[in-house]
Amino acid sequence: MSWAVEDWKEGLSPRVLQKIHELESQVDKLKKERQQRQYQFESLEAALQKQKQKVENEKNESAILKRENQSLMELCDSLEKAKQKISHDLQVKESQVNIQSGQLNSSKRDIERLEQELKR
Repeated sequence: MSWAVEDWKEGLSPRVLQKIHELESQVDKLKKERQQRQYQFESLEAALQKQKQKVENEKNESAILKRENQSLMELCDSLEKAKQKISHDLQVKESQVNIQSGQLNSSKRDIERLEQELKR
């Protein structure tokens, strides 16, 4: 079948045949270059899709981490408030203990004084 493709070239001058050969070579070269560029394009397209997926995954992970961080901050605030309340309650109770301790000491002195009076 290739002989039929070549039939149209019969009777052409060597100069014209040379030019046709150069043009055919150039066409073949351009076809190969086009195939290489198409392959490069497809490779770059695949890499781009992979990067887009990676960015999307990182965005999702970032959103999850932000929510987790917010939750932890709220928990820390809650714990800080509880700590402050407990600290305040402790101060109140220490104050009450000090008052009662003072009253106890006063009562002991009164008892000692009364015991001394009874002995007399």
